[in-house]
Amino acid sequence: MNARIREFLPLFGLIVALGAVGTVRAAEPIATAQPAPVAAASPASAAPAAASAATEASEAVEADDGERTSRVQDVVAVGRDAELAAGNVADSVVAVFGSARSAGDVKDAIVAVFGDTRVNGPVGDAAVAVFGSNYVDAAVKGDAVAVFGNLELGPHAEIGGEAVAVGGAVHRDPAAVVHGETVSVLPGAAHFLDGLRPWFRHCLLFARPLAFAPGLGWAWGMAFGFLALYALLALLAGGAVERCAETLETRPGPTLLASLLAVLLVPVLMILLVITVIGLAVVPFVGLGVLAATLFGKAVVLAVLGRLVLRTAARGDSMRTALAVIVGGLIVMALYCIPVIGFIVFKLLGVIGFGTVFYTLYANMHARSSAPAGAGPDVPPPVVPPPVAGATVAGAAEGAAAATAQPAAAPAAPAEPAAPLTALPRAGFWVRMGALFIDFIIVAVVVSILHHDGDLILLGLMAYGAVLWKLRGTTIGGSLCRLQVVRADGRPLDWASSVVRALSCLLSMVVLGLGFIWIALDPERQAWHDKIAGTIVVRTPMSKPLV
Repeated sequence: MNARIREFLPLFGLIVALGAVGTVRAAEPIATAQPAPVAAASPASAAPAAASAATEASEAVEADDGERTSRVQDVVAVGRDAELAAGNVADSVVAVFGSARSAGDVKDAIVAVFGDTRVNGPVGDAAVAVFGSNYVDAAVKGDAVAVFGNLELGPHAEIGGEAVAVGGAVHRDPAAVVHGETVSVLPGAAHFLDGLRPWFRHCLLFARPLAFAPGLGWAWGMAFGFLALYALLALLAGGAVERCAETLETRPGPTLLASLLAVLLVPVLMILLVITVIGLAVVPFVGLGVLAATLFGKAVVLAVLGRLVLRTAARGDSMRTALAVIVGGLIVMALYCIPVIGFIVFKLLGVIGFGTVFYTLYANMHARSSAPAGAGPDVPPPVVPPPVAGATVAGAAEGAAAATAQPAAAPAAPAEPAAPLTALPRAGFWVRMGALFIDFIIVAVVVSILHHDGDLILLGLMAYGAVLWKLRGTTIGGSLCRLQVVRADGRPLDWASSVVRALSCLLSMVVLGLGFIWIALDPERQAWHDKIAGTIVVRTPMSKPLV
């Protein structure tokens, strides 16, 4: 089966090449080959030129029944339909982002890309439809192929080669003749791709994500669904959205530079992870993190755009922030409908959004690292009561007596109580991700040795974390990074909290990793599983090792 499919790859290359040729004719109306008028007699001096022009443009051929046909080289159309009328002859008929129809005689092939093919006249080679259906009711000397579409053979169809439908079904009339094999691969996939063809024609062809055209209701539904997601993020994480929006508003230059650097560095990071082989396990998590940061960043950019329209700062009010996101989203959706500009806005929205989140995380980490170590709240000096009247003389006498007396040993200063673990500095996003990566590698190696089943890695990681959090307050990766998990209320970490935290990690991961990204946005550096279990992760001092 794979060998048959590979046979059609050169034909697909021909499709792309013919599509490039068709761009030259994109400004013409529907490409239809009509019979050429018979030229009148010309003087002998003009005969050679007239004969040459007639040979290049069209060639009149006398049929057996006395009718005249017109011979053209190619019928090619881009963004519209290509049609060969009955009684005409062409070398090939090709349509890109349109349908190809032929009632005449095609000497080579008839091809439609992102459109349907309909054959009612003889074809010398193949009849192909890519992302469209193929109807054949005539003699085709080669193969009849439909890729991501259905292939239908009428009663007058005679296929010299094979009848193939990839991602669709083959419907064959009992009178149709197929000299080769009839092949159908994934026959149910064509139904799911029917809605994509209007989008290819009305949106992709004009380089825009949205358009007001029939058959695009699903695209508008997705657009409004993502807008609802962005508004929900603004409601649930209004403070984080506002901090990122403030970064974009107050530092637009560094934010745009960070966006450019992020676009350049993320592919490099992915390549390095793949090259190291061990990093292959991290690639899905990095991809989910980038996707989650991009979605969150889009909500931030929409909020900034909505603020400019509403002329409100929306500080501290999640409802106002969500309203700004909705207004900004409606403006962006309108821009999406403009050809070329629509795709540019779509791309810039994701790039700037991801860069804004990336730079905000960097700025927060830089601010924390530049803060003086051990800095705490200012303690006011002790209040000394004023001297009591009449006690000055007595105090002086007592002082003199004490000076002449034998000095007594000064009492030992009481030992300062140890600071609670909850008072230690919170662990940031990157150090926690580094510890998680170490733990993941350890669990993956152990599971691969014991069971040879990669599906158990996630379950093993959860059990590994729950046990070590209860017994030691940290994992091996956390110990190397000087991290410790403690309860937010200061009580010892029990089995219930450890198990709940381990199970909640799954929730933080499945929502595109947003639960882990929350560490960088939350004031207490808590992930979603920390908030559910009531725990925090702190950095222990180097003088107090955990192992």
